[in-house]
Amino acid sequence: MTDLNVQERSSLQVPITEAASLTADQTLARLGSGPDGLAQDEAAIRLEQLGPNAVRTHRANAWAVLGRQFASPILILLLVTAGLSLFLGDATNSIVIGVILLVSVGLGFTNEFRAERASEALHDRVTHRAVVLRGGATREVDVTALVPGDVVHLSLGAIIPADIRLLTTNNLLCDESILTGESQAAAKDPAPVPAGGALADLTSCAFMGTVVQSGGCTGVVVATGARAEFGRIALGLGERQPQTEFQLGLKRFSFLLLQVAVVLTTLIFVANLLLQRPLIESLLFSLAIAVGITPQLLPAVVSTSLATGTRQLAKRKVLVKRLVCIEDLGDMDILVTDKTGTLTEGRISFTRALPVEPGLSDDGLRTLGLLATETDYAEAKASSAGQNALDTALWDSPGAAGFEPARYERVDLIGFDHQRRRTSVLVREAGGPSRIITKGAPEDVLALCGPTPPFVQALLDEQFDAGSRVVAVATRPAAGLDRLTPADERGLTLAGFLVFLDRPKANARQSLDRLEALGISMKIATGDNAKVAEKVCADLDVDSAGTLTGAQVEGMSDADLAAAARTATIFARVSPEQKARIIALLRLSGGSVGFMGDGVNDALALHKADIGISVDTATDVAKDAADVVLLDKDLGVLADGVMEGRRIFANTIKYVLMGTSSNFGNMFSAATASVVLSFLPMLPGQILLNNLLYDSGQLAIPGDRVDQEQLRAPSHWNIAFIRRFMLLFGPISSLFDFATFALMLFVFSAAPGEFRAGWFIESIATQTLIIFAIRTRRVPFLRSRPSAGLLAASLGVVALGVFLPLSPLANVLGFDPLPVPFFLALLAMVVVYLVLVELAKQWFFARDAQQLPAPPPPIRRRQATHHISRRAYRFSAPVKIPAVRLPAGGPAGRRRRSRQGRPVP
Repeated sequence: MTDLNVQERSSLQVPITEAASLTADQTLARLGSGPDGLAQDEAAIRLEQLGPNAVRTHRANAWAVLGRQFASPILILLLVTAGLSLFLGDATNSIVIGVILLVSVGLGFTNEFRAERASEALHDRVTHRAVVLRGGATREVDVTALVPGDVVHLSLGAIIPADIRLLTTNNLLCDESILTGESQAAAKDPAPVPAGGALADLTSCAFMGTVVQSGGCTGVVVATGARAEFGRIALGLGERQPQTEFQLGLKRFSFLLLQVAVVLTTLIFVANLLLQRPLIESLLFSLAIAVGITPQLLPAVVSTSLATGTRQLAKRKVLVKRLVCIEDLGDMDILVTDKTGTLTEGRISFTRALPVEPGLSDDGLRTLGLLATETDYAEAKASSAGQNALDTALWDSPGAAGFEPARYERVDLIGFDHQRRRTSVLVREAGGPSRIITKGAPEDVLALCGPTPPFVQALLDEQFDAGSRVVAVATRPAAGLDRLTPADERGLTLAGFLVFLDRPKANARQSLDRLEALGISMKIATGDNAKVAEKVCADLDVDSAGTLTGAQVEGMSDADLAAAARTATIFARVSPEQKARIIALLRLSGGSVGFMGDGVNDALALHKADIGISVDTATDVAKDAADVVLLDKDLGVLADGVMEGRRIFANTIKYVLMGTSSNFGNMFSAATASVVLSFLPMLPGQILLNNLLYDSGQLAIPGDRVDQEQLRAPSHWNIAFIRRFMLLFGPISSLFDFATFALMLFVFSAAPGEFRAGWFIESIATQTLIIFAIRTRRVPFLRSRPSAGLLAASLGVVALGVFLPLSPLANVLGFDPLPVPFFLALLAMVVVYLVLVELAKQWFFARDAQQLPAPPPPIRRRQATHHISRRAYRFSAPVKIPAVRLPAGGPAGRRRRSRQGRPVP
């Protein structure tokens, strides 16, 4: 195959509809492959020729980002103001506004584009692996390296990585709803079907983006990347993601500003007309007020915060697939997690075999366990690729070295699924009679074996009490049987138990303490036995408030389960549907719920949670369903992510509070002065320049330090709190503006140019320096130090604001020189202003803490839809799709304390 030329390789591509009508051997021949797959060299050549198996529906697009800047209502106001100024012959004003417009667009574009590039880079680090045959050897490769002709093995929970012609199947059912919209899983069979049918009729093929809901298969890759059916659809679609609570909060905040701006500017415009001011001048001034009251660089500050946060989290091995999910991570106050790999080391080892069948040795029981694995025996002995953790531990045990695959013929297999919780095989040894071997959860296997003797139950309880994971093995003769069905899993004889151990993590207790210090209640949801989970909790000194089993959950109403879920710590032997059901009920109780899982059985719960968390070693379905992917399955890493999310929100709120209070105060002052004075207190261009300078200095806020008390509990958007803050601190700002007006008019008898210069400087100084009081509830500088970047940026903006009216640009900007005594008076006013703000801040927060009502339920993230026509996906690997769609059910984990949400900041 390696001697094929480029033209011959290009002819190897077969349409999937044609491949469906060919036999398996014919398809392999058409693709230049065979049952052992491609040679490694040939696969590398095809990859170079055809490109990676990847579909990218969205990349950071500079033009699209630039277009979004001009879609801002604030910038539209700037354009209108500049256009009117130019039309009316006020070239100076239009030039100033034009420069401000360019700077605003430039800052917004730079930060948003950097944020998109950061998100893209992080997304690309989330990889998927596929089990492939190369030259007859089984290996795992990144799915982007798959090429037509590759033979792949797929098992329960796998996302189909390309369009595949099936070679062999084992009770294979695929969820194809993402392509067909059909919720019922499709049964698959390698038998050829007539050509020309619809996708749903091609039962001999599996399609990229669909999910193995049960069973397994072997298939040959027919089409990759954009040439696959899913790729053709996804290639032309953009990404539309549901809005998070953070985005919805920003939207509500923007609506508050819009209300204030509309009321204030309308009153100003009407008042100026009643005073018989020129129409155009009044209109321009009103527009400037509307722009001035709005924090122009809020999108830039938010995107800078998020981009900075993603870089910090990446250093801590936390990958955020959507930037805005960082804040949702910080908002979490209930964490539901599995046990394996989070509280335990995640390295499962086989410890012993406990035979109970008379005459059966330890080695004999281990052999039965090895026979009841889904992977081909020879492949399983040679490589652990595609195996579950328990089977890998069993094959890696010393006694497995003597297992001889050639002695056994596997006639049929029923693969593991999360309803049956067992695997059954029909095996024949050296031409002898067939027998059934079933391996799985002890409760489910024992139910197939008749009454359980007391000594067997005692033996099992002893292992559970020791914290061991136990797998039961049962068997019975099946002479004459050549096909296995679930109905044949009956009348079994218990052979014994295989015992495994997964030790608690050494640092798990420390990680739990960190989460508790962050106000996060933790619950454990596991498919393992309740006693095992309770033993792990006891070893880690975790106080359990109760345990619910899957059987108990199944018999509860939603109301009863919601009450029990709020107090229970452990949910054991729970199904995927039960996990999702409990997550949904915990969310309804008012908590912001995070779910951490890594298996196909966790995908539905990951979708249901406010924030889905997975790990880089998780199944593809789990990684795609998650919002956050951890490169290290460690609760300590997750605690870092929560703290970063809260830090970002705290810094965003600093800008919001500062902008609303000082902007509102200054624009209220301008509005009042425009009515009282015979001239405009500031020209429209000066107002916008003032706002831009002040906003630019605040771009350093994302890197500011955050007080520890702001990280101890989740914060939420609280528009009523922001409004109260604005209505207190805005008038304080206006009070000192009016003092400046009086100083300029009655002490210095200022002309319009001097008046505007004096207020411009005072406004810049008070607006900018107030950040040092607002950024903390503590005493500034003494008990809470700002970052060096914020200190330098703020002082630099004040210095520039003082310099401009004194610079050669003063005449162009409409400023006149100021007397020296003004600056001495200004210094005194700024000191008094900051002291008064600090006193008002202490009173405000003390009063707000006493009168604070119960926080409203957080805004819920709308669940993403599953259908390809209603949601687009972008890929680093070729597949980024939701999990199997299953009916709701549920459990969750552990809760140490009640929810303690608080309002901003």
